[in-house]
Amino acid sequence: MVQILELFGGIGSPRCALRNIGIPVKSIDYVEIDEAAVRSYNAMFKSELPYKTQTVVGYNLRPDILIHGSPCQDMSVAGHQGTATGNGRTNHGAGAEEGSGTRSSLMWETINIIKQMGEWKPKYVIWENVKNVRSKYMVHNHDRYMKELDKLGYTSTYELLDAREFGIPQARERYFTVSCLKGKEFDFSDLIRTPMRNIHEFLEQKVDPVYEVTQPSILECIGASGIRRATVIDQYAYTITTRQDRTPAQVIDLHNGKYRYLTERECWRLMGYTDRDYEAAASVQQKRGRYRMALYKQAGNSICVPIFESLFRKILLGETA
Repeated sequence: MVQILELFGGIGSPRCALRNIGIPVKSIDYVEIDEAAVRSYNAMFKSELPYKTQTVVGYNLRPDILIHGSPCQDMSVAGHQGTATGNGRTNHGAGAEEGSGTRSSLMWETINIIKQMGEWKPKYVIWENVKNVRSKYMVHNHDRYMKELDKLGYTSTYELLDAREFGIPQARERYFTVSCLKGKEFDFSDLIRTPMRNIHEFLEQKVDPVYEVTQPSILECIGASGIRRATVIDQYAYTITTRQDRTPAQVIDLHNGKYRYLTERECWRLMGYTDRDYEAAASVQQKRGRYRMALYKQAGNSICVPIFESLFRKILLGETA
C-alpha cells in the first residue's frame, strides 16, 4: 500500500488518481485549511476517518510520496501586481520568500516538514503550480525551492503539462516538479499521454435554465477582445476558474443569442473527477444563490486527475509511453 501525505490537499486529486489506476493508497494525513474543501474530501472518502481543517506546521510523518500544491495566488500575474484577487483578498507581492508571511511562503513549509522527518524522507515529492511560477518574477523562488530539496538529497525536474495532453478538453497548463530521492532524475518525456476527448462527452444533456447567461455585462463581452471578454467554448474549455460566472468568462452557445455557463458537475468532469466524486461532494455543499459556488471553487483550485494518473503509472507501475 502506498502512503501519501497531501499538503494543501484540496479535494484529493492524487488520491483519486491512485484509486482510478488501482493502487491501494493510504493518506497518512491530509492538510487543508478550506473547511468546504474538507467537507467535500470527507464525503468523497467517507470510508475513512474524517479529517479536520488544519495547518501544515509541525508534522513529523513518513509518507512514500509527498504531494503539495501550495496556494497559487502569489504565483499569478495578479499576485505580482499586488492587486485584489477574485475572491476579494489582497495579494502581498510575488517576490515573497521564506518567512515573509505571504501565501507563497507556505511552500517553504513543505521543506520544513521534510527536514523534520529526520533520516526518513519521502521517495518522491511532487509540487504543482501555475504557469507563472517560471516567470521572471517568480523563477527565483522555484529555483530556490529545488536547491533546498537538493540539499536534502533530491534531484528535481519540472515540466509544463497541459490537461489536453491527458485526454481532458481543457486548456490548463501547470508546472509539475517531481523531486526524486537519492539522485534519480524524473523524465517527463515518456509519460503516457492520451488524445484529447470530445468536449461533448463532458457536457450535460439537460441543464437547468438557471445556468443561462443573463447579465448584460457578460453578454456584451461575448466575442469581444481585451481583458474583459467572454469566450464561447468550441473544441475545448479554457482554464476552469474558481468563479465561472465572472468575466473573463467562458460560455456555451445555446444558439438564438442564448448562452450558458458550465455547470459545477461539468467543471468537475473537466478536472477528471467522476460523477460519483462530484455527487458525494455536492451532497455536503449548499447552494449560495443560484449555484453551489464552493464546488466551482474546488474545481478551479484542484489539479487535473489524469495528469496524476500518468505520473503515478510511471513512478509506481513503471508504465511509460
